Formats: sequence, structure tokens, C-alpha cells
Amino acid sequence: MKFTTMAATVALAIGITGAQAEPVKVGMITTLSGGGAGLGIDVRDGFMLAVKQAGNPDLEVIVEDDQRKPDIAVQLADKMVQSEKVDVLTGIIWSNLAMAVVPSVTAQGKFYLSPNAGPSALAGKGCHPNYFNVAWQNDNLHEAAGAYAKETGYKNSFILAPNYPAGKDALTGYKRFYGGDLAGEIYTKLGQTDYAAELAQIRASGADSVFFFLPGGMGISFLKQYADSGIDLPVVGPAFSFDQGILQAVGDAALGVKNTSQWNKDIDNEANKAFVEAFQAEYGRLPSLYASQGYDTANLLLSAMAKADVKDADAFRAALKEADFASTRGDFKFGPNHHPIQDIYVREVIKEGDVFTNKILAAALTDHADAYAGECSM
Repeated sequence: MKFTTMAATVALAIGITGAQAEPVKVGMITTLSGGGAGLGIDVRDGFMLAVKQAGNPDLEVIVEDDQRKPDIAVQLADKMVQSEKVDVLTGIIWSNLAMAVVPSVTAQGKFYLSPNAGPSALAGKGCHPNYFNVAWQNDNLHEAAGAYAKETGYKNSFILAPNYPAGKDALTGYKRFYGGDLAGEIYTKLGQTDYAAELAQIRASGADSVFFFLPGGMGISFLKQYADSGIDLPVVGPAFSFDQGILQAVGDAALGVKNTSQWNKDIDNEANKAFVEAFQAEYGRLPSLYASQGYDTANLLLSAMAKADVKDADAFRAALKEADFASTRGDFKFGPNHHPIQDIYVREVIKEGDVFTNKILAAALTDHADAYAGECSM
């Protein structure tokens, strides 16, 4: 599907058309069907909300569904680069898909702006001048969870995540800041929905806490089964396991759980307040961190378009690096490997009326950069 904005008066008012000599064509490849579709839908909706607000006639967005399949993502990327002649690609949710697509498209001179996946392999030695991650490096939210667990006094965590690049980064990140013993460490199957065997291992492990990273439907299944298991251990996780969309499906089982995120709807700045209000008005639901990441990604792109022509790669890259936009997160800047330096918070799952959501308790890590920037040779 194609989206093209038409409000030229808005674009002129913010000075975009003066800098952008030619239209910018964006290819968004994201997950819109099957398991994890809610994540891609939120990224798409957040991105397109910012595009609509800008009303820039020089921006065209082509959206395709990768179905969470690496081979399809590669085919779509090839089509967008070779046939559609896009200038910028974005949208991928899953790190295994990012690893299949990003190195190829950046090697062909295209820009890639990640609104989600941040595999360590692309943050360190595999970094690229045309690759910018607007969300986080995969380890970051898990590092914050490990820091919270250590501060809380947990000393024997049982940890689990799916067996794919983001899952491996997750457990690495947790262990990096946790520092305690492990009662168990399991990599589950990507897309798994039955966790009876893992719950049995947790029950017998002697753990004093459980950390898990299971995004999308995997997290819904695990949390429901955990609540029904009778296991009475505190749970810690990243926002991906306690996201706005997940919480409504899980319900009371998630109440009180602490989780970590670089964003929440109650971050107190004008850009975030306006985003939350506009997203609810446009889509009739509360935004998630994925929606905020899509929104910030689009506004980063628009900020670069206001300063440079995408055909002048060096100037456009420099404009992206400046990150001259009002992020929903407040303070935002890129590190030397084009990954964010930002605050990460501890949140608690609460209920507001009939809606399950999160509130910020405190910052877990401030001005936090990723562990791989030193390996990047840019």
C-alpha cells in the first residue's frame, strides 16, 4: 500500500520543501500479519501519524507486510531498492529480519532507520554510516532490568528468552548489570506458545525471581500460564513483555509487575503529551512504546529532510546525526555508532479504570549508551 501526504502549506510553514530538492521515497517493511502483528501495526501507525501531522508533499511511504519471515523481508527489500527506487527503508520489528535486510540495503547506499530491532551485530563491528537506530540497542532495556533486579536485592534469577538474536542480546544485557547467580537460563523457540516445561523448571529451580523477554503473543501466553501455575516469584522484564497491547490480553496477571522502558505515556514533556493525545484521537487506543518509536523515527526523517537533500548522502547523514526533533522521550541523541543515548525507566503495571497500562516509578539508567559502540569503526 502507498501513502502520500498532500498538505503543502504545512510543509512550507516548517521549511521542509526549501531543503529537499527531490521527493523522498520511504519503504516500510514491517510485520502486519501473524504472530507479532500488533508490534508492526503500532510502528506503522506511529510513523504515519507523524507523516500526517507534517503534511509534507515531498514524502511518499510504501508499506509492505514481511509476515515475520526473513525470506519475505529480503524479497521486499530487493523490490523496494531495485524497482521502487526508495531512498530510505524502515519498519522491521524482529532482529533476525533486520540482520537479513539491513547490511544489504546500506551496502547499496540506502539509509535504514530502525524503529525497533537493534541487534548487537549492527551496533558494533557491523555498524554502518547509513544505519541509524531510533529505538535502542537490543541489550539496553534488559540491562536496565538487570540493574533494577540488583538494586532490589534479587540474587538467584531464572532467565529466559527466545532463541534468536534479540533473545540472546536480552539475556546478555540482563546478566551484564544483574551480577547475581542464575537459577536457570533457557532459550525458547521463537513463536512458542506452550511454556509448561519451562514453568516446571522454574518451579524446581530455587529461583528468587524470574526475568523473561517474550514479545508479542509469546509474552501473552507465558504470563497467562505463569499466573495459572501457582508459582509465587516476582517477575521482571522489559517493556516488550508488558506492552500496552499485551496488557489488555493478559489482564490482572500483570498487575504490579516491574518492567523497563525508554518510553511511557506519562513522560512529562510537551512532545509526548501531544503525541499521546493525537494517537488516541487518530486510532482510538493508547499508544505503545512501538508506536512512540515509529513516531520518533518519522520525525527524525522529517528533521533531516528540512536540512538536506536525501540525494546528498553526506549532508543527509549529517542531518540525521543531529537528531534535531522533539522526541517523545525528551532528551535524545545518537552515540558514535548511531544508536541512542537515553534514559531508561522502571515502570509498574497498573489499572486506570478498565485499562491496564504502566506508570513510571524511577529512572533505572540515565544517559545510557550501548556496550558495543567502542567496536564501531565509524
